[in-house]
Amino acid sequence: MIECDAKLSADGVVFLLHDATLERTTDGEGTAGELPWSVLALLDAGSWHSPAYAGEPLPTLAAVMRYCAANDLHLNIEIKPTPGTEAQTGQAVARIVRMHWPADRAPPLLTSFRPDALQAAGAAYPECLRGLLLHTLLPGWLSVAQQVDVQAVVCLHTLWTADTVAEVHQAGMRALSYTVNESAEAQRLMTLGTDGIVTDRVDQFRPTEVF
Repeated sequence: MIECDAKLSADGVVFLLHDATLERTTDGEGTAGELPWSVLALLDAGSWHSPAYAGEPLPTLAAVMRYCAANDLHLNIEIKPTPGTEAQTGQAVARIVRMHWPADRAPPLLTSFRPDALQAAGAAYPECLRGLLLHTLLPGWLSVAQQVDVQAVVCLHTLWTADTVAEVHQAGMRALSYTVNESAEAQRLMTLGTDGIVTDRVDQFRPTEVF
């Protein structure tokens, strides 16, 4: 399963970008979500990685979904809205998924740190799978996940204990982790009974270690 981050341009195009701003990974400047797609589409989003990717543009979510569907790849889409566009971005991502993903395949998993984005996605596409991202377990975290009616809790891997995994499973949800780049930590999470990991280092894991 491929994980990517999706946000909304100022004129309503859903595209992929990790950061809120453009400077680190493109030759553009400013907040990405405040610019129209006509500007974003012309940026070089590859040179930061290596010369071999110079000139590579920002991809739209629709293009990435078509690629994944054609190559039998599953997809985890993090909804990463520009502040103030949470519901709008959640709706737009869900509509793109509904429009472009094959109906006979399991739908992508939509995740977000923003409950309002997940609620909007669920309203636009009730059949979609959703996961609440958490970087800390503040009091009431499980209640928030239940109120948003998600199918998974995706939290910082160090937060999982036998008790927190049991709470999530008893609530009928999956326990997923980010970002796990060491095989020893993956094994700890597997032993706890968690259901999956997000990793930057697929080269660190043998097929028998993927769960």
